Amino acid sequence: MSKDMLILKEGTVIELETGASLSALGVLSADKAAMVATWDKFTPDNLSAVQIKNGDGLTVGNYMALILVAETSITNEDGTILTYFRLREKTDMEKNLDNVTAQTEKNSADIDYILMMTEV
Repeated sequence: MSKDMLILKEGTVIELETGASLSALGVLSADKAAMVATWDKFTPDNLSAVQIKNGDGLTVGNYMALILVAETSITNEDGTILTYFRLREKTDMEKNLDNVTAQTEKNSADIDYILMMTEV
């Protein structure tokens, strides 16, 4: 039987050992370097759109605006590492702050452009 999969926004597919909830997504890595490479994929942009598929390839969850809260790793005797990633959905306040930040950045870029165009 195939494993459940976590699919990040940019298309990275991460096989899950356990995926019962966003707060306990278990990922088995061959070694520390592989675990860190997976951990590095949990960027704010990649967590802005996430899909979980079961072993049969059926979508069991679509999530927007997630946050990586924590990770816990266990080194097995064979050197593999089992990591539990804890994700959660952003609160409405966090989403609003993201929108304000994005608008502020856009406004700043627009002002910079206008200033550049008006310099003589």
